Amino acid sequence: MNKHPDKPSHASSNRNAKTFTEADYSLQCLLGGMSVEKFLAEHWHKKPLLVRQALPNFGAWLDRESLSELACQDNSEGRLVQFKRGQCQLEYGPFEPEELQALPKKNWSLLVSGVNHLMPRADWLLHRFDFIPAARLDDLMVSFAPPGGGVGPHFDSYDVFLIQGQGRRRWEISAQDDLTIVEGAPLRILKEFRVDQTWEVGPGDMLYLPPQLAHNGVALTDCMTWSIGFRAPKAEEIVGQFLTYLQDKLELPGIYADPDLKPSKHVAEIPGAMLDWADKTIRAAARWDKAEIADFLGRYLSEPKSHVFFDPPARPKTLATFTKALRKHGVALDARSQMLFRSDAFFMNGERAEAAPALCPTLRDLADKRHLPPGEYAEEIVALLHLWYLAGYLA
Repeated sequence: MNKHPDKPSHASSNRNAKTFTEADYSLQCLLGGMSVEKFLAEHWHKKPLLVRQALPNFGAWLDRESLSELACQDNSEGRLVQFKRGQCQLEYGPFEPEELQALPKKNWSLLVSGVNHLMPRADWLLHRFDFIPAARLDDLMVSFAPPGGGVGPHFDSYDVFLIQGQGRRRWEISAQDDLTIVEGAPLRILKEFRVDQTWEVGPGDMLYLPPQLAHNGVALTDCMTWSIGFRAPKAEEIVGQFLTYLQDKLELPGIYADPDLKPSKHVAEIPGAMLDWADKTIRAAARWDKAEIADFLGRYLSEPKSHVFFDPPARPKTLATFTKALRKHGVALDARSQMLFRSDAFFMNGERAEAAPALCPTLRDLADKRHLPPGEYAEEIVALLHLWYLAGYLA
């Protein structure tokens, strides 16, 4: 009998086994026939959901060898987790091929983050989850583990969809309140873990987990797991970054002066006049409105991660040639590009651009759909797209 207070719902697909194309990975299938509205109301941020065959016949896109190749690239974020004598060991990539080939037959896990930047198909998969605002979307991580491999019982501070690729994995979850972690461990491994419910998943199955839910995944066979993660900035992070943003923008006139200074009884005491001046100056500087915060959020949330770099075209097209190409082929955002908007302000990879009201619908389409179809576009739009193309933001 299940004792879990938030028992995951189960959804299954009875579709006949056949070879599916990417077009068959519909949103309806992804959520097991559940509507987005129902999923958001009943599960998002609340309780798990297990969907059998969310992506039918999924799993052949990556194997150990191809993931290892990604983990050896300089532009990838790879991690290797091993448990030796009960102790967790963590190494960061890029790795040497020989190092990964020499790993034992069990009890380790290779993880590569940002695979959506490295594989077009992975980017396509990430954007099957566009029913969640792009400002919350983080990246797609893929892991390989032989039998017994995993990262230990832990919890995440963000929502995550776990899609099983090749092989089988056992997932254990717990609604425990005790989230004390092992001191000194390189990962946030739970000191105590009480299993409330267990599932075995195979290729195409998907498990959604809300934040703060303890879980543990253990490979039963050689297996691949695809993780769609969502960012959830901490309050201290947002405030700290906002203060840095303000510091870069502040241009305050004036300097402290005390022409009427009187002899001080205590030379080490901070003068009251100086305190009053600092209080008045700081309060005046700390006035901002919602528009200022929206500008900060747009820049901050669209800012690429520190390891992401864009490649300008080797032989850039002139504006005239680019216009003809746009008319014939359309344009798409580079997989690494993050484009957000708020009202008539658009944010591309940490940079802000404003548009006249008549141009906003086109730019919103580009931000929402990540591409524009072939056609004629206003000169102002084409000029902006050309600048982004020269920066490597567009394909």
